[in-house]
Amino acid sequence: MNNVTKIAISGAAGNIGYALIPLLASGYVFGDRPIELRLLEIPHALKALAGIRMELIDCAFPCLTDVLCTTDPLEAFENADVIVLVGGYPRKQGMERKDLIQANTNIFTTMGRAIDDVASPDVKVLVVANPANTNCLVALSEASSIPTKNFCALSYLDHQRAKAQIAIKLGVSTNCVKNVTIWGNHSETQFPDALTDGYFLSDNGEKIPLSSLLANDLDWVSTDFVTLVQNRGKHVIEVRGNSSALSAAQATADCLKTWLVTGTQDGETVSMAVYNDKGYYGIKKGIVFSFPCECKDGNWYVKNGLSLSDLALEKLEITETELLEELEAAHNVLSKTSRFRAYSTASSTMSLTSMAESDTELSTSGQFLASRI
Repeated sequence: MNNVTKIAISGAAGNIGYALIPLLASGYVFGDRPIELRLLEIPHALKALAGIRMELIDCAFPCLTDVLCTTDPLEAFENADVIVLVGGYPRKQGMERKDLIQANTNIFTTMGRAIDDVASPDVKVLVVANPANTNCLVALSEASSIPTKNFCALSYLDHQRAKAQIAIKLGVSTNCVKNVTIWGNHSETQFPDALTDGYFLSDNGEKIPLSSLLANDLDWVSTDFVTLVQNRGKHVIEVRGNSSALSAAQATADCLKTWLVTGTQDGETVSMAVYNDKGYYGIKKGIVFSFPCECKDGNWYVKNGLSLSDLALEKLEITETELLEELEAAHNVLSKTSRFRAYSTASSTMSLTSMAESDTELSTSGQFLASRI
């Protein structure tokens, strides 16, 4: 990265963006490193974005060197070092999941192409907008000049939710709960797993397996705990009347900080949804899947070789199937767009290449037409 770290955020005027921006500008993520923010929005949100820019100036953050507000992804992503894709098409009443996936596929095709065309070759991209795993896959597919290891979808929020519930159950600090894993999709098929590799880190450094501490609560940890974490986002909406924003922004900041700045401690993992090019844990190659990951020097590494229970294997198959179905839904759009790589599904290898262009991504003036979440 250059001396000034250029950070682009799509959907920046939304609730998550509003909560995330000060975490980036204040130095929470990148410390005292100078940063420049590029805030990307749709045209009707530019006025709100201008207000956010005014507030950022008023905060007098010492590390913040400049704030750009734009509707053009090419302008926002030019030489960007970090890109956080928060903007996406929201699910509306009566909308089937496949329709949501197809709408977002158009958007993330645009995002991926803009990243490929103008971003730094070392750019790191975190996808927050749902369906995050498949949106990430679409973006990295179009950004063919950027290594797939430079992309990640946010399962860190689910990771934090799982840690918190285990900590509450044990009556301990969340800092002491380590290596809880979220497997699979950022959806209700995800598998929150506290037993495979989870441990409690005591004050004297002793690592006590969570399977031992939860020996009397195995029914809870394999049923109620799983569904609680899977449905947490829905429950927040029911109570708050809106989707998670504060917690999503915090998880986004923590994911970036762990991935790009601090790394993980020796033996520690965090959950990250990453491109599966090696068939980890028997999962089909060619999808973005949440695994336990170690982070070092700005890179993630899937922790391989964990022994999975029959229950875990069953749950992984369920969430894998959903992701392959999402890929199939996206393929209906991807096959009509250009510059896509080939991916394998459970039944066939699909070539995602043709000469046609999607007509819903950019206006003639290059404005970003996606709705923010």
